[in-house]
Amino acid sequence: MKKVAVLFCALVLMFEMTSCATIVGGKVTTSQKIKPGPGEPVRQVKVGALIADIFFFGGAGLIIDFATNAIYKPTEPKK
Repeated sequence: MKKVAVLFCALVLMFEMTSCATIVGGKVTTSQKIKPGPGEPVRQVKVGALIADIFFFGGAGLIIDFATNAIYKPTEPKK
């Protein structure tokens, strides 16, 4: 019974940390949501969140992070 409880707790922790950038990255800004147009620089990816998603969950968290745009670094607004 103790092994089942430990396994359950481990599964819950893994599920909660599936998408590192979405959970830990903070609020998603407007600059992260807008796709760059032609001739504009591409958005930079948060390398730490990318590696954590791949390492801990085999890439399952990447789907959530890219869908919410939380994986991208915020940029300075254009003036």
